[in-house]
Amino acid sequence: MDKLRMCIACRAMKDKRDLLRIVKDKTGEISVDNSGKKNGRGAYICKDEECLKKLEKQKLLNKTFKTNVDDEVYKKIREEIVG
Repeated sequence: MDKLRMCIACRAMKDKRDLLRIVKDKTGEISVDNSGKKNGRGAYICKDEECLKKLEKQKLLNKTFKTNVDDEVYKKIREEIVG
């Protein structure tokens, strides 16, 4: 069975390969994890512009990782999804 993960924006359960993973490592650094194998706390988002807008507007990574997430991280996620 495929591994399902929940999008933090729309809350839909999808195959983890269909989602973009954002990870917070032990040092507190937050980055986009294209490999899906980086160590740390992971959060997933659909590769969809609607979910991206909700993520940015509500600053969902700040809530998920319980820390202030730099705008650069949101910018990198936008580049991954929109191109």
